[in-house]
Amino acid sequence: MINVTRTFLPPIEEYQHHVQRAWDNQWLTNRGELVIELEESLKEYLKVTNIIVTNNGTIPLQIALKLLANGGEIITTPFSYVATTAAIVWENCIPVFVDIHPEYWTIDETKIEAAITSKTTAILATHVFGNPCNVTVIEAIAKKHHLKVIYDGAHCFGVQYNGKSIFEYGDVNTCSFHATKLFHTGEGGAMFTNDKALQQQLFYSHNFGHNGPLAFYGLGINGKMSELQAAMGLAVLPYMDTILVERKKVVDFYNANLDFSKLKSLKIRENTQWNYSYYPVVFETEEDLLLVEEVLNKNQIYPRRYFYPSLNTIEYTKGRSMPVSESIASRIMCLPLYVGLSEAELVKITLLINVVFL
Repeated sequence: MINVTRTFLPPIEEYQHHVQRAWDNQWLTNRGELVIELEESLKEYLKVTNIIVTNNGTIPLQIALKLLANGGEIITTPFSYVATTAAIVWENCIPVFVDIHPEYWTIDETKIEAAITSKTTAILATHVFGNPCNVTVIEAIAKKHHLKVIYDGAHCFGVQYNGKSIFEYGDVNTCSFHATKLFHTGEGGAMFTNDKALQQQLFYSHNFGHNGPLAFYGLGINGKMSELQAAMGLAVLPYMDTILVERKKVVDFYNANLDFSKLKSLKIRENTQWNYSYYPVVFETEEDLLLVEEVLNKNQIYPRRYFYPSLNTIEYTKGRSMPVSESIASRIMCLPLYVGLSEAELVKITLLINVVFL
Protein backbone atom coordinates (compact mmCIF):
# COMPACT_ATOMS: atom_id res chain seq x y z
CA MET A 1 0.00 0.00 0.00
CA ILE A 2 1.25 3.47 -0.92
CA ASN A 3 -0.36 6.26 1.09
CA VAL A 4 -0.11 9.97 0.41
CA THR A 5 2.43 10.25 3.22
CA ARG A 6 4.26 8.18 5.82
CA THR A 7 5.51 9.47 9.14
CA PHE A 8 9.29 9.67 9.39
CA LEU A 9 10.36 7.66 12.44
CA PRO A 10 13.90 7.99 13.79
CA PRO A 11 15.62 4.91 15.21
CA ILE A 12 13.55 3.95 18.23
CA GLU A 13 16.58 3.80 20.50
CA GLU A 14 17.24 7.49 19.79
CA TYR A 15 13.70 8.37 20.78
CA GLN A 16 14.00 6.16 23.84
CA HIS A 17 17.20 7.97 24.83
CA HIS A 18 15.31 11.24 25.10
CA VAL A 19 12.30 9.61 26.77
CA GLN A 20 14.68 8.13 29.34
CA ARG A 21 15.81 11.65 30.18
CA ALA A 22 12.21 12.59 30.96
CA TRP A 23 11.88 9.43 33.09
CA ASP A 24 15.07 10.25 34.96
CA ASN A 25 13.86 13.79 35.57
CA GLN A 26 10.40 12.54 36.54
CA TRP A 27 9.09 15.50 34.57
CA LEU A 28 6.64 14.85 31.75
CA THR A 29 5.04 18.23 31.08
CA ASN A 30 4.97 21.90 32.18
CA ARG A 31 7.99 22.97 30.12
CA GLY A 32 10.63 20.55 31.21
CA GLU A 33 14.22 20.21 30.07
CA LEU A 34 13.36 18.58 26.72
CA VAL A 35 10.85 21.24 25.65
CA ILE A 36 13.31 24.03 26.41
CA GLU A 37 16.11 22.19 24.59
CA LEU A 38 13.87 21.62 21.59
CA GLU A 39 12.96 25.31 21.40
CA GLU A 40 16.62 26.32 21.47
CA SER A 41 17.52 23.74 18.82
CA LEU A 42 14.67 24.88 16.57
CA LYS A 43 15.64 28.53 16.92
CA GLU A 44 19.11 27.64 15.69
CA TYR A 45 17.89 25.38 12.87
CA LEU A 46 15.19 27.73 11.60
CA LYS A 47 17.21 30.91 12.19
CA VAL A 48 14.41 32.61 14.08
CA THR A 49 14.58 34.96 17.04
CA ASN A 50 11.99 33.17 19.16
CA ILE A 51 9.64 30.22 19.23
CA ILE A 52 6.99 28.82 21.56
CA VAL A 53 6.31 25.14 20.95
CA THR A 54 2.75 23.95 21.51
CA ASN A 55 0.75 20.77 21.91
CA ASN A 56 -0.70 20.98 18.39
CA GLY A 57 -0.69 23.22 15.33
CA THR A 58 -4.19 24.65 15.73
CA ILE A 59 -3.91 26.15 19.22
CA PRO A 60 -1.43 28.83 17.98
CA LEU A 61 -4.04 30.07 15.50
CA GLN A 62 -6.66 30.20 18.24
CA ILE A 63 -4.37 32.03 20.64
CA ALA A 64 -3.31 34.54 17.97
CA LEU A 65 -6.93 35.24 17.07
CA LYS A 66 -7.90 35.56 20.73
CA LEU A 67 -5.16 38.15 21.29
CA LEU A 68 -5.29 40.08 18.02
CA ALA A 69 -8.65 39.73 16.30
CA ASN A 70 -11.03 41.22 18.89
CA GLY A 71 -14.00 39.29 17.54
CA GLY A 72 -13.89 41.11 14.22
CA GLU A 73 -13.94 40.21 10.57
CA ILE A 74 -10.90 38.23 9.49
CA ILE A 75 -9.82 38.35 5.86
CA THR A 76 -8.71 34.86 4.95
CA THR A 77 -8.25 32.31 2.22
CA PRO A 78 -10.82 29.68 1.20
CA PHE A 79 -7.97 27.41 0.07
CA SER A 80 -6.47 25.92 3.21
CA TYR A 81 -7.04 23.07 5.63
CA VAL A 82 -10.27 23.46 7.57
CA ALA A 83 -8.36 24.28 10.78
CA THR A 84 -7.67 27.80 9.46
CA THR A 85 -11.31 28.75 9.07
CA ALA A 86 -12.47 26.66 12.04
CA ALA A 87 -10.12 28.59 14.32
CA ILE A 88 -11.64 31.88 13.14
CA VAL A 89 -15.21 30.74 13.77
CA TRP A 90 -14.25 29.01 17.04
CA GLU A 91 -12.88 32.30 18.37
CA ASN A 92 -16.15 34.06 17.53
CA CYS A 93 -14.73 35.96 14.60
CA ILE A 94 -16.16 36.18 11.09
CA PRO A 95 -14.20 34.77 8.14
CA VAL A 96 -14.27 37.01 5.07
CA PHE A 97 -12.94 35.08 2.13
CA VAL A 98 -10.73 36.47 -0.62
CA ASP A 99 -10.08 34.32 -3.68
CA ILE A 100 -6.66 32.87 -4.47
CA HIS A 101 -3.96 33.43 -7.04
CA PRO A 102 -4.47 30.96 -9.92
CA GLU A 103 -0.79 29.91 -10.03
CA TYR A 104 0.58 30.30 -6.49
CA TRP A 105 -2.74 29.25 -4.83
CA THR A 106 -2.14 31.64 -1.93
CA ILE A 107 -4.55 34.46 -1.10
CA ASP A 108 -4.75 36.93 -3.99
CA GLU A 109 -3.23 40.04 -2.46
CA THR A 110 -4.74 42.26 -5.19
CA LYS A 111 -8.24 41.46 -3.87
CA ILE A 112 -7.67 42.03 -0.16
CA GLU A 113 -8.32 45.77 0.09
CA ALA A 114 -11.74 45.45 -1.53
CA ALA A 115 -12.77 43.10 1.29
CA ILE A 116 -11.74 45.41 4.14
CA THR A 117 -14.54 47.01 6.16
CA SER A 118 -14.76 48.97 9.40
CA LYS A 119 -15.14 45.62 11.18
CA THR A 120 -11.94 44.07 9.79
CA THR A 121 -9.33 43.46 12.46
CA ALA A 122 -6.86 41.01 10.92
CA ILE A 123 -5.67 39.09 7.90
CA LEU A 124 -5.13 35.34 8.34
CA ALA A 125 -3.37 33.95 5.27
CA THR A 126 -2.01 30.48 4.55
CA HIS A 127 1.35 29.75 2.97
CA VAL A 128 -0.06 26.96 0.79
CA PHE A 129 2.01 23.74 0.58
CA GLY A 130 4.98 25.76 1.86
CA ASN A 131 4.55 28.33 -0.91
CA PRO A 132 4.77 31.85 0.61
CA CYS A 133 2.05 34.43 0.30
CA ASN A 134 3.03 37.80 -1.12
CA VAL A 135 4.04 38.96 2.35
CA THR A 136 5.40 42.30 1.17
CA VAL A 137 2.09 43.47 -0.27
CA ILE A 138 0.01 41.93 2.52
CA GLU A 139 1.99 43.66 5.21
CA ALA A 140 1.82 47.00 3.37
CA ILE A 141 -1.97 46.65 3.21
CA ALA A 142 -2.13 45.74 6.89
CA LYS A 143 -0.03 48.73 7.87
CA LYS A 144 -2.14 51.08 5.77
CA HIS A 145 -5.39 49.84 7.34
CA HIS A 146 -4.05 49.19 10.87
CA LEU A 147 -4.67 45.45 10.70
CA LYS A 148 -2.88 42.53 12.32
CA VAL A 149 -1.36 39.78 10.17
CA ILE A 150 -1.41 36.12 11.18
CA TYR A 151 0.18 33.54 8.88
CA ASP A 152 -0.81 29.89 8.89
CA GLY A 153 2.56 28.32 8.12
CA ALA A 154 1.55 24.75 8.96
CA HIS A 155 3.41 23.49 5.86
CA CYS A 156 6.39 25.82 6.13
CA PHE A 157 9.01 24.17 8.30
CA GLY A 158 12.39 25.27 6.94
CA VAL A 159 11.01 27.53 4.21
CA GLN A 160 12.96 30.72 3.57
CA TYR A 161 11.69 33.71 1.60
CA ASN A 162 13.92 36.57 0.48
CA GLY A 163 16.76 35.06 2.46
CA LYS A 164 15.08 34.70 5.85
CA SER A 165 12.73 32.33 7.60
CA ILE A 166 9.13 32.58 6.52
CA PHE A 167 8.32 32.66 10.24
CA GLU A 168 9.92 36.10 10.54
CA TYR A 169 7.02 37.77 8.69
CA GLY A 170 3.73 39.03 10.11
CA ASP A 171 2.59 39.68 13.66
CA VAL A 172 2.22 35.97 14.44
CA ASN A 173 3.30 32.94 12.42
CA THR A 174 2.27 29.39 13.19
CA CYS A 175 3.51 25.93 12.25
CA SER A 176 2.30 22.36 12.66
CA PHE A 177 4.46 19.52 13.96
CA HIS A 178 1.81 16.89 13.23
CA ALA A 179 3.03 13.39 12.41
CA THR A 180 2.33 13.98 8.71
CA LYS A 181 4.65 16.97 8.50
CA LEU A 182 8.33 17.21 7.47
CA PHE A 183 9.42 17.82 11.03
CA HIS A 184 7.15 16.41 13.68
CA THR A 185 6.70 15.75 17.36
CA GLY A 186 3.94 13.19 16.81
CA GLU A 187 1.42 15.93 17.50
CA GLY A 188 2.50 19.50 18.09
CA GLY A 189 3.11 22.93 16.69
CA ALA A 190 4.69 26.31 17.30
CA MET A 191 4.06 30.05 17.20
CA PHE A 192 6.46 32.83 16.35
CA THR A 193 6.55 36.61 16.70
CA ASN A 194 9.19 39.33 16.55
CA ASP A 195 7.27 41.56 18.98
CA LYS A 196 8.61 41.06 22.52
CA ALA A 197 5.44 42.26 24.24
CA LEU A 198 3.29 40.04 22.05
CA GLN A 199 5.67 37.14 22.63
CA GLN A 200 5.02 37.43 26.37
CA GLN A 201 1.27 37.43 25.73
CA LEU A 202 1.53 34.36 23.50
CA PHE A 203 3.61 32.63 26.13
CA TYR A 204 1.34 33.17 29.09
CA SER A 205 -1.73 32.50 26.94
CA HIS A 206 -0.51 28.98 26.16
CA ASN A 207 0.11 28.33 29.88
CA PHE A 208 -3.26 29.16 31.45
CA GLY A 209 -2.23 32.81 31.86
CA HIS A 210 0.29 32.02 34.59
CA ASN A 211 2.70 34.58 36.00
CA GLY A 212 4.54 32.20 38.28
CA PRO A 213 2.75 29.41 40.19
CA LEU A 214 0.24 31.58 42.04
CA ALA A 215 -0.35 34.73 40.00
CA PHE A 216 -1.79 35.34 36.54
CA TYR A 217 -1.16 37.81 33.77
CA GLY A 218 -4.60 37.14 32.29
CA LEU A 219 -6.72 34.62 30.45
CA GLY A 220 -4.97 31.55 29.10
CA ILE A 221 -5.45 28.02 27.85
CA ASN A 222 -3.40 24.83 27.92
CA GLY A 223 -1.26 24.83 24.79
CA LYS A 224 1.88 23.33 26.33
CA MET A 225 3.94 20.67 24.61
CA SER A 226 4.78 17.59 26.68
CA GLU A 227 8.24 16.16 27.25
CA LEU A 228 7.28 13.03 25.29
CA GLN A 229 6.40 15.16 22.26
CA ALA A 230 9.64 17.10 22.64
CA ALA A 231 11.56 13.82 22.83
CA MET A 232 10.25 12.89 19.39
CA GLY A 233 11.21 16.30 18.03
CA LEU A 234 14.73 16.02 19.40
CA ALA A 235 15.05 12.59 17.79
CA VAL A 236 13.72 13.75 14.40
CA LEU A 237 15.54 17.08 14.07
CA PRO A 238 19.04 15.63 13.36
CA TYR A 239 17.57 13.89 10.28
CA MET A 240 16.16 17.01 8.63
CA ASP A 241 18.89 17.19 5.97
CA THR A 242 18.24 13.57 5.04
CA ILE A 243 14.48 14.13 4.99
CA LEU A 244 14.79 17.10 2.64
CA VAL A 245 17.23 15.34 0.30
CA GLU A 246 15.01 12.27 0.03
CA ARG A 247 11.85 14.28 -0.53
CA LYS A 248 13.57 16.36 -3.21
CA LYS A 249 14.38 13.13 -5.06
CA VAL A 250 10.69 12.26 -5.17
CA VAL A 251 9.73 15.76 -6.36
CA ASP A 252 12.42 15.68 -9.05
CA PHE A 253 11.17 12.28 -10.24
CA TYR A 254 7.59 13.51 -10.57
CA ASN A 255 8.78 16.64 -12.37
CA ALA A 256 10.76 14.57 -14.85
CA ASN A 257 8.28 11.76 -15.46
CA LEU A 258 4.70 13.01 -15.23
CA ASP A 259 2.95 14.04 -18.44
CA PHE A 260 2.11 17.69 -17.84
CA SER A 261 0.07 18.06 -21.00
CA LYS A 262 -2.97 17.21 -18.84
CA LEU A 263 -1.67 18.36 -15.45
CA LYS A 264 -0.59 21.55 -13.76
CA SER A 265 1.87 21.73 -10.87
CA LEU A 266 2.40 24.27 -8.12
CA LYS A 267 4.32 27.41 -9.08
CA ILE A 268 6.73 28.31 -6.29
CA ARG A 269 6.99 32.03 -5.61
CA GLU A 270 10.25 33.64 -6.69
CA ASN A 271 13.02 33.98 -4.07
CA THR A 272 11.70 31.00 -2.11
CA GLN A 273 13.80 28.23 -0.65
CA TRP A 274 11.07 25.58 -0.68
CA ASN A 275 10.85 22.52 1.59
CA TYR A 276 9.31 19.81 -0.67
CA SER A 277 6.40 19.48 1.70
CA TYR A 278 3.74 18.30 -0.76
CA TYR A 279 3.36 17.38 -4.41
CA PRO A 280 -0.01 18.70 -5.61
CA VAL A 281 -1.19 18.41 -9.21
CA VAL A 282 -4.24 20.02 -10.78
CA PHE A 283 -6.20 18.17 -13.46
CA GLU A 284 -8.07 19.78 -16.33
CA THR A 285 -11.41 18.56 -14.94
CA GLU A 286 -12.73 16.97 -11.77
CA GLU A 287 -13.77 14.00 -13.90
CA ASP A 288 -10.10 13.47 -14.85
CA LEU A 289 -9.12 13.62 -11.19
CA LEU A 290 -11.75 11.08 -10.16
CA LEU A 291 -10.71 8.74 -12.95
CA VAL A 292 -7.04 8.88 -11.94
CA GLU A 293 -7.95 8.48 -8.28
CA GLU A 294 -9.97 5.36 -9.11
CA VAL A 295 -7.10 3.85 -11.12
CA LEU A 296 -4.57 4.56 -8.36
CA ASN A 297 -6.84 3.22 -5.62
CA LYS A 298 -7.36 -0.02 -7.54
CA ASN A 299 -3.58 -0.40 -7.39
CA GLN A 300 -3.48 0.33 -3.65
CA ILE A 301 -2.13 3.86 -4.13
CA TYR A 302 -3.93 6.49 -2.08
CA PRO A 303 -3.34 10.14 -2.95
CA ARG A 304 -5.37 12.83 -1.20
CA ARG A 305 -7.75 15.50 -2.44
CA TYR A 306 -6.09 18.29 -0.52
CA PHE A 307 -7.42 20.97 -0.06
CA TYR A 308 -11.00 19.98 -0.68
CA PRO A 309 -13.57 21.39 -0.50
CA SER A 310 -13.04 25.13 -0.87
CA LEU A 311 -13.72 26.45 2.64
CA ASN A 312 -16.23 29.08 1.54
CA THR A 313 -18.59 26.21 0.67
CA ILE A 314 -18.74 24.49 4.06
CA GLU A 315 -21.94 24.95 6.03
CA TYR A 316 -20.77 27.09 8.94
CA THR A 317 -18.90 29.70 6.87
CA LYS A 318 -21.69 30.80 4.51
CA GLY A 319 -19.11 32.43 2.24
CA ARG A 320 -19.80 33.91 -1.15
CA SER A 321 -18.52 32.31 -4.34
CA MET A 322 -14.75 32.04 -4.79
CA PRO A 323 -14.42 30.85 -8.41
CA VAL A 324 -10.65 30.24 -8.52
CA SER A 325 -10.50 28.42 -5.19
CA GLU A 326 -13.58 26.34 -5.94
CA SER A 327 -12.21 25.35 -9.33
CA ILE A 328 -8.76 24.37 -8.07
CA ALA A 329 -10.15 22.61 -4.98
CA SER A 330 -12.30 20.42 -7.21
CA ARG A 331 -9.35 19.43 -9.43
CA ILE A 332 -6.36 19.18 -7.08
CA MET A 333 -4.73 16.04 -5.73
CA CYS A 334 -1.61 15.53 -3.62
CA LEU A 335 0.52 12.59 -4.77
CA PRO A 336 2.47 10.31 -2.42
CA LEU A 337 5.57 12.01 -1.05
CA TYR A 338 7.68 10.71 1.83
CA VAL A 339 11.07 9.35 2.79
CA GLY A 340 11.34 5.72 1.70
CA LEU A 341 9.17 5.97 -1.40
CA SER A 342 11.10 3.76 -3.83
CA GLU A 343 11.86 4.45 -7.47
CA ALA A 344 9.85 1.37 -8.44
CA GLU A 345 6.85 2.76 -6.60
CA LEU A 346 7.33 6.16 -8.24
CA VAL A 347 7.52 4.51 -11.67
CA LYS A 348 4.25 2.73 -10.94
CA ILE A 349 2.52 5.93 -9.79
CA THR A 350 3.62 8.03 -12.76
CA LEU A 351 2.88 5.31 -15.33
CA LEU A 352 -0.63 4.79 -13.97
CA ILE A 353 -1.35 8.53 -14.08
CA ASN A 354 0.13 9.02 -17.53
CA VAL A 355 -1.60 6.01 -19.08
CA VAL A 356 -5.06 7.35 -18.13
CA PHE A 357 -4.57 10.14 -20.67
CA LEU A 358 -3.14 8.06 -23.52
